[in-house]
Parts: sequence; structure tokens; C-alpha cells
Amino acid sequence: MIPTRLGAWKLSALLAGIAAFALLFGLEGPLHHLPGRGSRPALAAGVTALMAIWWLSEALPIHWTACVPLLVYPFSDVFATSRLENAQRVLLPYFDSYIFLFFGGMCIAAAMQQWNLHRRIALAIMRAIGTDPRRLLLGLLVATAFVSLWISNTATATMMLPIGLSLIAQLETHAGGRRLEHYGASLMLAVAYASNVGGIGTKIGTAPNAQFASFMAQRGVEISFLEYMAIGLPFVALFLPLVWFVLWRTGRRDAPDAAAGRDVLRAEIAHLGRMRPGEAVVLGVFLCAAGLWIAGRPLTGWLAPRVGFIALSSARVEAGIAMTAACVLMLLRIHGRRVLEIGSLRHLHIGTLLLLGGSLAMASAIEASGLSAWLAGQLAALREAPAWAQLLLASLATVALSAVASNVATIAVMLSVLESSVAPRIATTALFTATVAASCDFALPAGTPPNAIVFSSGYVSVPRMAKTGALLDLAGALLAAALCAWLVPLVL
Repeated sequence: MIPTRLGAWKLSALLAGIAAFALLFGLEGPLHHLPGRGSRPALAAGVTALMAIWWLSEALPIHWTACVPLLVYPFSDVFATSRLENAQRVLLPYFDSYIFLFFGGMCIAAAMQQWNLHRRIALAIMRAIGTDPRRLLLGLLVATAFVSLWISNTATATMMLPIGLSLIAQLETHAGGRRLEHYGASLMLAVAYASNVGGIGTKIGTAPNAQFASFMAQRGVEISFLEYMAIGLPFVALFLPLVWFVLWRTGRRDAPDAAAGRDVLRAEIAHLGRMRPGEAVVLGVFLCAAGLWIAGRPLTGWLAPRVGFIALSSARVEAGIAMTAACVLMLLRIHGRRVLEIGSLRHLHIGTLLLLGGSLAMASAIEASGLSAWLAGQLAALREAPAWAQLLLASLATVALSAVASNVATIAVMLSVLESSVAPRIATTALFTATVAASCDFALPAGTPPNAIVFSSGYVSVPRMAKTGALLDLAGALLAAALCAWLVPLVL
């Protein structure tokens, strides 16, 4: 018997995915008779359709769906005629360098959370920016975005929500118990939106960034940590003021006086006390890792001739830095306590690592089977459209899809679709545009975890989030297309 908790919607999506696989692979069609390819493109198309439907609908946990290539491709000839070679090539994406980079970054973030270092950093940024209502809102945006550069958007929103709620509670007390409906909603939306936007700035800020970088590395395009920041950070820097402007227009209606914000921040910082040795150690390791990541390209050039037994790339060096930092944090002890305890790792979203591997395995099969070449031929007319139109369409489609699906599921699908859809000369730009746009999801609580997290505060209603978020969704899509069209060719 099927468990009742599966639900009619998820059961329908589950069956739809199976039906799509059966139709594409089981029925005779053009994908079964490509010269020199046999039925390999049909199998890749069937698996891709099944995974896309299950990912976008979340019929199964997304990391379960990511294991589908492991269950299907080793018993086929989608990569090669040898079963052993098939098994090897489908396993490799699950051990990609970017998975270790992302995991190492998650470990550093876990150490920050264990010692409350991220909270201290956020409060220090807010105090530096200012405490009058306008600056307090901007400070919350900047602090949240900065933390999200290094920590997942979900963890960032979870950490910043109590800070935001504490600010609101203290501000309302200073206002004589009056509920700050508009300003409170703006602060809560600032937490959600900055958690999403901040992650765009670095390769480890959010999973789609690592997916994109690894996807490009498989195609011979290495994007260093610094190169990614050179494109991602300008987007964050340009978009945050726009978010602040939109939120302040609503929040100023019942904003409190400046003295209230100053008192609240002073109390929050006093509650943390002096920096503990554990915080200092984590901060030192984090700064060393970040500095080495930024210097990843010259460091790789220096190491490559000295390490002859392995072919070094920027991705492998960055992954090595991340894993070394994680090991150092787990080995060091402060007063008998590990700087990174095993218990702190239990909260990591390990399923995200499987998702990264699954999306890369899916993309590899699309290319190796010949499906990508066939799709490119079918979409030749779209590829002849002006470059700006292709980029804008890629950005708008990604934002629209991310409104109803997670950003990791959205980009897993869009990378493979866009690679075959856009002209080769702008492929890298279009894929970077989609990666940025995948995190521009501001309209619905179900679209991304930070939106759902702040929705639970009671200060944000669905109509308010939709009205504010729809405008930012459109602005984010336009800025992503325009900025990537200009910066990507310059940087890459």
C-alpha cells in the first residue's frame, strides 16, 4: 500500500516521471535512430525527463532523485559499450572536485555556527552601518548577505531570523508596545531576500554556483574562485540597494526612532560578550581559506610544476584548501573541546552533495549520448535570435521556474537545457546568467527555504511577499542578464 503521506500531487508527479521515461525510451522515435548512437539518446532523454519532473515537483526527496543515474546508467551503454567503463563514468561526477569544495565550505560554516562567530560578524556589520531605521534595515541586509556569501542561504536565514525578531521585539517595546507591522515585515523580508542574494557572490555561497562551476569544468572551462567573485559580487552590490529601496518604501510607514535601534544592537552585542578563543581560531582558519581561494589561480600555477603525479586544476586546489581547513578545524582543540565537533556536522545538508553529483551525471549522459547535439539541431531557430534576447529569455525562464521549484533543482535542469538551446558564442554567459537568476526568488514562501523561514515569523503575509517579490524577481532577471552580458566576456 502506498503511504498516505505521499499525497495525490506527489504520487501524480511520481507516475508522470515514470510515464515520461517510458514514452521517450520505450516508444520508437527519432532519438532511437541517430547515426552511430542507437538508442542512447532516447535513454538519456528518458532519464533526464524523469529526473526533471521528480526534481521540480519534489515527488521524492531531491537527493534520492539524484541517485537515478547510479541505478540506470551502469547497466546501459550510454557512455560506452563496456559496463565497467559505464559504471566508472557515472560514478565520477559524484566525486567531483566541486563537491569536496562545497563540503569543506559547509564544514567551515558549521564551525562558525558552533561558536556563534557568524552572529558576531553580522551584529558588527550592522553596528558599523548605523542604527537609525533606514540604516538598520540596510545593515540587516548587508550583514545577512555577507554571512550568506560563505554559509548556505537556509542556514543564514535560520541564524538571522532570531536576530531580526529580537530587533523587532525591542523596537516595539521602545514604541510603547505598538506593533510595527510594516517595518517588521521589511526586516523579515530583508532576512529572506539577503540570504538568497548574498549566496550569489561566491562559488560556495549556494549550491547552484558549485553546480555551474563544475558543469563548466567538465567542458574545459575552469572558473576560479576570484573570477566567480568578480561577477557574482557586483550583482550582490548592485542588487542589495534596490532591495533596500523597495523594502524601505513600505517599512518607513511605521519605522521607530533612531535611539531604539542603537539600544537594541548594544544589548545584542553585550549578550555575546568578548570573543572566545574558539571563535578566534575559526575566524583565522576562515580568513586563511578565503585568502587562498581568492589566490587559487596563481597558487595552482605555482603548484602544478611541483606536483607531477597529479594534474592540478583550480577546482582541485580550491577543494584541497576547503578540505584542509575542515580537517584543521576538526583536529584542533580549545580547552579540550574540538573547534569543529562531530555533532555540528549532523546539521549539514549532505543531500545537497548527492544532488550536485546527480545533476553532473545527468548532464554528462546528455552530452555523451549525443542528445545534446540532437537538441541543438532542433533549437537552431532560437540560437539565431539576438544574443540579448537569448540571455533575457534564459534569465526570465530561470526566475519563473525557481518560483515553483528549489534553486538547485531549477539550475540542474536549466544548465542542460540552455547548453543546447543558446548559440555557442554566448553559452557560458547564458549559463552564468541562469545561475545568478536561479537565486532570484522572492515572490512565494514555497520558492526557497529562506522565504518559508521568515513567513513563519507572522510579520509577512503571502500577498505582501508576492507584491514585493514579483517586482524584485523581474528586476533580478533583468540585472542578471545585463550584468552577465557585460562582465562574463570581460572576466572569462
